[in-house]
Amino acid sequence: MTVFPKGFLWGGAIAANQAEGAWQADGKGPSLVDVTEHGIGKSEHDDAVLPGKYYPNHEAIDFYHKYHEDLQAMSEMGFNCFRTSIAWSRLYPTGEETTPNEAGLRYYDDLFATMKKLGMEPVVTISHYETPLALHDKYGGWTDRHLIDLYERFCRTIFTRYGNVVHYWMTFNEMNNTHTIPYAAAAIDLTGDTDHRTQQIYQAEHNMYVANAKAVKLARELMPDAHMGIMLSLSQAAVYPATCAPEDVFGAMQMQRRTFISADVQLRGAYPAYAKRIFAEHHFELEMGPDDLQLIHDYPSEFLGFSYYRSSTYAAGTPLYGDTGGAVGKPNPYLKATDWGWQIDPLGLRWMCNLVQDRYNCPMFIVENGLGMKDTVSADGSIHDPARSEYLKAHVQAIGEAIKDGCNVMGYTWWGPIDIVSAGTGQMSKRYGFVYVDKDDEGHGTLARSKKDSFETYRQIIASNGENVFTD
Repeated sequence: MTVFPKGFLWGGAIAANQAEGAWQADGKGPSLVDVTEHGIGKSEHDDAVLPGKYYPNHEAIDFYHKYHEDLQAMSEMGFNCFRTSIAWSRLYPTGEETTPNEAGLRYYDDLFATMKKLGMEPVVTISHYETPLALHDKYGGWTDRHLIDLYERFCRTIFTRYGNVVHYWMTFNEMNNTHTIPYAAAAIDLTGDTDHRTQQIYQAEHNMYVANAKAVKLARELMPDAHMGIMLSLSQAAVYPATCAPEDVFGAMQMQRRTFISADVQLRGAYPAYAKRIFAEHHFELEMGPDDLQLIHDYPSEFLGFSYYRSSTYAAGTPLYGDTGGAVGKPNPYLKATDWGWQIDPLGLRWMCNLVQDRYNCPMFIVENGLGMKDTVSADGSIHDPARSEYLKAHVQAIGEAIKDGCNVMGYTWWGPIDIVSAGTGQMSKRYGFVYVDKDDEGHGTLARSKKDSFETYRQIIASNGENVFTD
């Protein structure tokens, strides 16, 4: 008996805004990331595209024109699925049009058809940090309920157009990142004191919960065989207490709960009891429509997709709510870190899988995991990246152990199987790919693609259905 079940989904994941480029092509409107120079990690952005500035997502890696070549490389690794997103502003340039942009629809027609032809199931994130900029400017993002109906219109369009070829959907990327990168996750700019900032975060999340439920309802009507999931960052939930002091232990639990409110509401269909205290202590009540809670109850999501890159520690006194620093914590002396300070912890991934299984007893899909590192091209053009291969094997092995623990893991998609623009920093030098893209942080390069040593590592893992990580 093999560890990984038959039909396990092996693949890779990207986001349209970090890969496609072509930011104005064929009628596309600007999205949130089109006014960011240095990524969305700190929610810094311009009010509009300014002349003379370099915006890395405008061209990205030109996946918009090169996707046939890139998907062929993914197929050579043996992918049976590929995760991407649909750029909302490519179909609805301002988000408020009543008729979608046909040129944008045709692009995704061919993109998904190409995946299917190459034996890959499309896994689609509906909104992946790609809210149309106009909705941020006009409404202030997801704190305004106008976005619920506009999102539902977007969903109706793509479910109707692609429901026969796309069977795996997730509504929002890393929704719990409203706490750390609110501009990207919810199109909001936080203002005011901690109480007001906390209210903005939870109000935006609530409106997104309603939109999620409406999307699930719509999917059941239009695509009864589709799988509808949510997507969260579980790096934020993988929080160890900095010490065994009770205050650190309890604070780590509270930090973890901050993430799981999103899963509780969307998977269990109701707000958890502990949410009431958060709202009360920050002196606000959520603005709700009369049917919101019933809708959320009646249309929960089916599976939890999540990203996992690292774990962190929590020390008492670190802000829990209304901050944008995230659960960075103190360095863990037992772990090594990447060049960008992310601590490498494969066992933490097994922990998160078990935590999801115990808490929700639902299918889970590890849709982001990877190692961002600097690569060096040798004189002969080869790229040796043993650290990436070791990271990959260690995390796949951890997933296998989680499956042996009884965790219902559907699949695994490595983040950035081809080098793309970093969401957090806007850099190309923070590379995740098994395929190298010749472009630097200033936008110079040919965009030529070349395989790294890790390409073969992942090919062999997939060919063995993950078994070789237990036999090496």
